[in-house]
Amino acid sequence: MRIRFTSLLAFSIERWRVCALAAVAVLMALQTSSGRAAWELAKEARVEIRKVVWPTRQETSQTTLIVVVVVIFVGLILWGLDSSLSWGIQAIIG
Repeated sequence: MRIRFTSLLAFSIERWRVCALAAVAVLMALQTSSGRAAWELAKEARVEIRKVVWPTRQETSQTTLIVVVVVIFVGLILWGLDSSLSWGIQAIIG
């Protein structure tokens, strides 16, 4: 399948037209009070994200291991409780 130059050119022009329309829509939205509030929120969120202290790879691995162990432990407790209750109820009702 050969792509013709004219279809590539048309696709490229269409893509730029969509980007230009999106830019115009953003600029128009920024003229409203809601748009300005959204822009301020985005700027403040960017500042806050820069303040975050992200965990190291080792901290992430350790925390993940702790969560997995606790989930398995709680799962075993619930399985034991469910089995014993099931056994007890079957003993009562036959």
